[in-house]
Amino acid sequence: MKEKNIYKQAGAKLRTIVFPEAGFSDRTIEAVKIIQKKKIAKPILIGDESAIVLRDKKLAEFQIIDPDTFQASGELAKKLYEKRKEKGMELSEAEDLVRDPYYFGTMLVECGYADGMVAGVETKTANVLLPALKVIKAKRKGGIVSSCFLLYGKNEFLKGKSLILADCGVIKNPSEEQLYQIACQSVETFKMLGLGEPKVAFLSYSTKGSAEDEDIEKIRNVYKKFKKLGICCDGEIQFDAALIETVAKQKCPDSPLKGDANILIFPDLNSANICYKAMQYMGNVKAIGPILQGLKKPINDLSRGCSVEDIVTMTAVTVLQINKEDKNESISN
Repeated sequence: MKEKNIYKQAGAKLRTIVFPEAGFSDRTIEAVKIIQKKKIAKPILIGDESAIVLRDKKLAEFQIIDPDTFQASGELAKKLYEKRKEKGMELSEAEDLVRDPYYFGTMLVECGYADGMVAGVETKTANVLLPALKVIKAKRKGGIVSSCFLLYGKNEFLKGKSLILADCGVIKNPSEEQLYQIACQSVETFKMLGLGEPKVAFLSYSTKGSAEDEDIEKIRNVYKKFKKLGICCDGEIQFDAALIETVAKQKCPDSPLKGDANILIFPDLNSANICYKAMQYMGNVKAIGPILQGLKKPINDLSRGCSVEDIVTMTAVTVLQINKEDKNESISN
């Protein structure tokens, strides 16, 4: 995958993206200057305007919103209160929460002041995810919010190929139905990024009956249901058989994947998160995410180990999600 292709697609739409960590993140500041220069998105910076501009005079050209002085902060608090009062939230609590940059940024998206949000550079995933789940919520009733990572690079293993790994950041022990939805959402993300034909592997420590237990049976059941969609897929299948042609010929010669899977669905969060980090650092590949899937409006998280370039790329991905959300229903419907 080439970043410039995604940047170009995002720039054609030029949507508004809010950055709640601009007031205290040097990496975010460097990223938004690139985003502005390349015209990937229109950034909104959250924080004290004088303090942000003092750090870099070029930032005076940006839209900067201070939660303490924003004239519509009362509107945001009331909206948050209306959405959460049935869960016991008081208006005073909502007024306090919208001063938090992550809740404030999420409410800007919810109320239409921004099209999407990118955060997580300076905080754990939960601080980005919880406001999104409480405010934005899932696209459809009964739907889930999951996540994936986009991995790509030119090392000996990937050779320029792009992979989607899921779920690496949200659902700890997915049920059969959740695994099915994770796979469907990951296919949508893959297509949205223009990465070609999706080839889905439902991963396990077993390949086609080489081991037996109830966890493997769950993966087989999900594969059987997903297969009905007509998308190239296989399961249960081991990592090496899913991605290496010579191994596939030995372990599963009849597999339609033929060792060329590009979407990897993991049985649980532990295995997915460990695998993406191992591939990223030991395989020297790019890892963009967690890309949140299934939200009504795009809010995206980043690993605290991300680079400036990762922030820029995630912003482009977020813009593409905005363009996607109104076109089609989930493929699992």
